Amino acid sequence: MYKLQLNPNDKTPKYKQIVRSIITDIERTVLNKNEQLPSISELSEEYYLARDTVEKAYRELKEQGFITAVQGKGFYINGKEHNKMRILLIFNKLSSYKKLIYYAFLKVLGEKAAVDLQIHHYNARIFEEIIEKNLGKYNYYVIMPHFFPETDKHLALKTIEKIPTDELVLLDKDLPDYQKSILSVYQDFENDIFDALESAKDLLEKYQRMVLIFPSDGNYPKEIVKGFRFFCINSNKEYAIKENAFDEILQPKTAYVVVEETDLAELIKKTRQTNYLIGQDIGIVSFNETTLKELLEITVITTDFETMGRTAAALLLDKKQIKVKNPFYIIRRKSL
Repeated sequence: MYKLQLNPNDKTPKYKQIVRSIITDIERTVLNKNEQLPSISELSEEYYLARDTVEKAYRELKEQGFITAVQGKGFYINGKEHNKMRILLIFNKLSSYKKLIYYAFLKVLGEKAAVDLQIHHYNARIFEEIIEKNLGKYNYYVIMPHFFPETDKHLALKTIEKIPTDELVLLDKDLPDYQKSILSVYQDFENDIFDALESAKDLLEKYQRMVLIFPSDGNYPKEIVKGFRFFCINSNKEYAIKENAFDEILQPKTAYVVVEETDLAELIKKTRQTNYLIGQDIGIVSFNETTLKELLEITVITTDFETMGRTAAALLLDKKQIKVKNPFYIIRRKSL
């Protein structure tokens, strides 16, 4: 008789554990096309489960296309077209950079997986609802764990802990408070910005002062501020952290590190209204590469978004549970 993989210590509802066990065994070819599943009564008696619980699980498997009910005979495994991995991607937001990750992820998976995308908008309550509705319906849950404000992070972590570790993938941001072994492809925001600025130390020598334009309401990782501050202190540079560039009075021998493109545009505009030269009197470093920044010859610090998507998909296909730091680098141009 077919053996379900049920964990008495797992707080996931039993019907979802049944769904997950059967989908996993279909994926691993433990269960094959046209194979008959135990009846509702057999599973109910074997595992001391309520009939309603088993019926609910079989109904969900049928709705998802994994099994077929044959009247008077029972339940059977469907064909291989239903054996694709089912993956739920949960991003914090949509942006041009997130799309690079998404399409690179899809390209590596190809026909081996069906991928759904949802957005939690940095909101732990929305994230909790997404997980509650979808737990047990997917083989893997790929999550960008960016949550603000700080009060939401505890709820987010509690929700993440409901996902079995072999089904969880963290993307873009690591969670130091989550100690279990999982697959993660992440940016190390604090050390990445420090290392990038350190690698451009020769270009920064002519600037006495550095300013980070970092909007507090922009939901950006606070580790960026820590890494910037540490670099300035370590380099004996005067520094400041500002909300935006609109109120900034330009001073010569100042290098700006800019997170948002609106602030980048404002700095360029203000510099052009003075006698200062970008790359000599005023330095500019912007986060994340775009074609426009390349044309304007703006120095950029960036992670490799396509590599992040490709790496996550490849490791997922190989069923590896390791943490990988995504490449981060500086593109040196005339603005510094």
